[in-house]
Amino acid sequence: MKKCFGFFLLILFPFTLFSQQDLSADELFTKARTAAFEQKNYTASIELAQQALQKAPEYTEISVFLGRVYTWNKDVAAARSVFSELENRGIKDEDFFVAYSSLEYWNDDNEKAIEILNKGLDANPQSEELWLLKAKVYNSTGDYNQAEKAVASLLEINPKSTEARKLEIKLSDVSSKNAVGITYGFSHFDKQFADDWHMVGISYKRVTPIGSVILRGNYANRFAENGTQIELEAYPKISPTFYLYVGGAYSNDVGIFPKYRTGVSLNANLPKSFEAEIGYRQLHFTDDIWLYTASIGKYYKNFWFNLRTYITPDRENISHSYTGTVRYYTKSAQDYFAFVAGTGISPEENRSNLLNSETFKLKTFKIGAEYNFSVKKTNLFSVSAMYFNQEYRPNVKGNQFDITFGYTKKF
Repeated sequence: MKKCFGFFLLILFPFTLFSQQDLSADELFTKARTAAFEQKNYTASIELAQQALQKAPEYTEISVFLGRVYTWNKDVAAARSVFSELENRGIKDEDFFVAYSSLEYWNDDNEKAIEILNKGLDANPQSEELWLLKAKVYNSTGDYNQAEKAVASLLEINPKSTEARKLEIKLSDVSSKNAVGITYGFSHFDKQFADDWHMVGISYKRVTPIGSVILRGNYANRFAENGTQIELEAYPKISPTFYLYVGGAYSNDVGIFPKYRTGVSLNANLPKSFEAEIGYRQLHFTDDIWLYTASIGKYYKNFWFNLRTYITPDRENISHSYTGTVRYYTKSAQDYFAFVAGTGISPEENRSNLLNSETFKLKTFKIGAEYNFSVKKTNLFSVSAMYFNQEYRPNVKGNQFDITFGYTKKF
């Protein structure tokens, strides 16, 4: 049976070959694209593209496509040969420069990639793809200032570029090696507590080759008593896709702050401008409270959307906290308006010491807004206001009003 089938293919092959030779360059190009994109059959796609080029040797789009398929098939030498020939012909097409520089970038020749990108941008100064790729290449080399300049050029062309905005925000965290900051928070209660709360935080951030490290000291006056806390947070990088959050804090003033807290999260930069996080937070007062957290975020044009939950299991039930955040970025990553709404108390809030009591299991609603702006890129200011309506005893609710001011100097 197998012999008969093989004999049938042997008879059929010349007719198939003849029919493909009878196709136009455009028809062969279409078949090559189908083989590459839909069937992932790069060998067949290369053969079809080569046949198309025999019919139309000057068909630049097919040559660029052939170079791309060689790249995807990990035949770097063949891809470079195709792109070098196009370069010698003086091709100025945007797609050619994108494909050629991508080959070098993916094969860790960043210097060559930048050289190609600069030539491409000379010929196509309004190319969003070339500017974005240039920013990515510089980001991968650790030249964050040049990466920021490339992103800024792209955002001048298209202020609503989702990918550029996402990269700009990531770069803003690492472009300056150092940052010092101070925050002041004020809380007023109409029923739950007689005294207003005050909190001051001073922080120092250092960007290292393995990620950012933040040291923070906090002072608080709550319940008419004073307390201090020391915090340390780190964001070590695992890969271009994954990084960690690792944090810890200690205080000798239990009640004003937890005795100590820890936290670890795995963060992921996902395709389509999504991001996600999963991890835990632990607070210790006289007993431990364990909270498990997950979040999903999405960049879209000038917007960032995020939904976060904290889940706290105990012997009797499971407590939930949900917070939704929307940011609208204006002129840069440091300039935005934010709107926040949610339920429950989270350990990241200044009122996390309320988690020490049973009240965190009762109903809480929160809503607020925030405004951040920068002056000369290195001076960052923030102001936020939040309203809480909390059931602090069963069926008894009270209101809380928070306002927070912050200033950060990057250098």
